[in-house]
Amino acid sequence: MSEAEARMRGHDAYDLIEEQFNQDLDRSLGPTGPDALFEYVAGMALPSGAVVVDVGCGEGKHAVELATRFGFQVTGVDPVPRCVDAARLQAPPGCPVNFAIGMSEHLPLPSGSADLIWSRDVLSLVEHLDGAYREFRRVLKPGGRAVIYQTFATSLLEPGEAAFLLPVMGCSASAMRPENTEAAINEAGLRIERRVVLDSEWGEYYQEHMPERCGHLLHAARLLRAPERYIARFGKQNYDIKLGDCLWHLYRMIGKLGSRVYLLSAPNDFGMPGPTAGSAEPVG
Repeated sequence: MSEAEARMRGHDAYDLIEEQFNQDLDRSLGPTGPDALFEYVAGMALPSGAVVVDVGCGEGKHAVELATRFGFQVTGVDPVPRCVDAARLQAPPGCPVNFAIGMSEHLPLPSGSADLIWSRDVLSLVEHLDGAYREFRRVLKPGGRAVIYQTFATSLLEPGEAAFLLPVMGCSASAMRPENTEAAINEAGLRIERRVVLDSEWGEYYQEHMPERCGHLLHAARLLRAPERYIARFGKQNYDIKLGDCLWHLYRMIGKLGSRVYLLSAPNDFGMPGPTAGSAEPVG
């Protein structure tokens, strides 16, 4: 049998199961959504009033959620003054949260002052991860914890794709490699208690639960088909950022980017790591 005949037979056999295959693909795999990060925090059983730092807080949504959901005293830190100003304006009256300008490598907090550091998808922007994790170690109390969510490049991301995507999204090529993150964590004296590999789960979750937020494929197609239309109206820099944002989401869905959650602990007073917490896949 020739290769062409074998391919034809293969496609003929596929035709017989195609409908069943599609029906199976339409069934959800039960993807994890972003609320899982709060579930990991809940599993740590930190007391009300615990001191928490949201590193890269943006306009403060997660800082406020941590304060209202758990009763934590939260400080949101961000390097962008506009974001800090917006966070201060949007924080509910009486909410135990404050905001300050700062960077992951230079947090405006005393040493040994925080029970928990929270950082969601901002460390890919950091050029020197070792400095950021040393700063986390400095700020955490003995036995303190950290919840880190970060997106990384995978081996499927082609060099040409990375050459466009990473600079336009402000990402550090070094920080986009998980081995560099884990080396920086270890060198800072922090311990990885849990490592959760999410792959495409958040993208699937949004597709299933919030489809109105999932127009990235259509938008990318339009941007690529008629770039001059959008560049003329919004400018080349804004065009590139929008295309990069669309591709970021699409690449995550097809495995060119992958996300991980790290649950970390600082040494306690005896030089030993804090207790394991959270419900995730164990390291290894």
